[in-house]
Amino acid sequence: MDWKIELIFVPVTDVDRAKDFYVKVGFNADHDQQVNDELRFVQMTPPGSACSIAFGTGLGIDLQPGQQNTIQVVVPDADEALAHLRSVGVDASGVDDLAWGRFVTFDDPDGNTWTLQQLPDYGAQG
Repeated sequence: MDWKIELIFVPVTDVDRAKDFYVKVGFNADHDQQVNDELRFVQMTPPGSACSIAFGTGLGIDLQPGQQNTIQVVVPDADEALAHLRSVGVDASGVDDLAWGRFVTFDDPDGNTWTLQQLPDYGAQG
């Protein structure tokens, strides 16, 4: 039996600002539904990902905006990811080279931190 992570909630203060930011970064805006005056659900998917993020209003998310700092996304090229983020005006950290990968971090407008990881080429190692 396969278990696949489908959706991760990201707490935000301004749904439209968050949606604009994630579209600018390259996420696909999959779904935006205003169910009623208290409930809005937005789902977005990073390019090439099977897992999406969601945010909105009235969703009952316990995290406060800016507290989500546990999402890590694998990218094929950390330098390319950094260049892309900076080209769309995102203040991203430089590439951090470690034995277990190359990392780039950035924050969304609410301070939720994302980590991008280029995996090491394990085939090239001894």
